[in-house]
Order: sequence, then C-alpha cells, then structure tokens
Amino acid sequence: MANIGIFFGSTEGNTERIVNQIQQLLGDDAELNNVNSTTADDVQPYPVVIFACPTWDIGQLQEDWEGFIDEAEKVDYAGKKVSYVGLGDADGYPDTFIDAVGIIHDRIKDKGASFIGAWPTEGYNFSASKAVVDGKFLGLVIDEENQKGQTASRIEKWVGQLKSEI
Repeated sequence: MANIGIFFGSTEGNTERIVNQIQQLLGDDAELNNVNSTTADDVQPYPVVIFACPTWDIGQLQEDWEGFIDEAEKVDYAGKKVSYVGLGDADGYPDTFIDAVGIIHDRIKDKGASFIGAWPTEGYNFSASKAVVDGKFLGLVIDEENQKGQTASRIEKWVGQLKSEI
C-alpha cells in the first residue's frame, strides 16, 4: 500500500486532472481515491493524506465532498500529516476563494493531524479566503479559470515542497 492517500472530488474533471498530475510526480507512493465512493476506513491506513476539493458557487463544498465531509471527520488523524489542494476562481469569487479547503480544515483541524504543504498567497488576486491561516494558504491553490498557465509550475514546486515536509 502507498503511504500517501489523495482524496478528491471532481465534478467537471479539473480537480481530477490536477490530482493525477500530483500523483504522477509523487509516484507509486501515492494513490488516488475519489470521495464519492470512500469512507473513513479508506482514509485511516495512510500516514499522509491530501484532500483535494474545488470551491463551488459562493464558497461551497463540491457535491461529492458534501457527502464525504462527515466521513473525513471520523478519521483518527493522530500521527498523520495532512495537506490540501484547492481549486477556485479568484476573479469570479474573490470573497470566497478556495473556501472549500477552509471548510474541510475547520472540520478536522482539532483531530490530531500535523498540517503540511502551506502555500504562499502571493500571486493570487482575491480579497478573502477561509483557506488562509497565518498568512498562507493551507495547501496548494490552483486557479484554472484565470491562471492556467501557472498550474504546471505550481504543482511541480508544491510537490517538491511536500516531499521535503514528509
């Protein structure tokens, strides 16, 4: 079994495409898991967990995550390292940019995990986000709507950072 579990929800395929790229860079040590068919028991064996979620509408969880968030909350995160990948549209929703990541984090932050993969907010044009803690995003942030040309380099840099923190 791999050491890194990547758990994602994807409606239009953007998040799935992004996590596939991340998984390729992490190699055989990472496995993809779609949250539409996942339980807390599926998360539990991984020492490193990456939760990937796009923000929908005005700061909402993606539909598969709405069904999975209660399961994510049941996991015993003691000794686990957790990070996030968030997708959003900073120009269209600058007041709720990447809020889905913040919603997930709020539900699990007191469950014993160590959080890794914080990402700088510089280079993104937004006014508010629940995914910013201590001046940084809680994980990798991708804006495919407005900054698609930066996606590949951001993924590569973040995966390198994540490897050093694991």
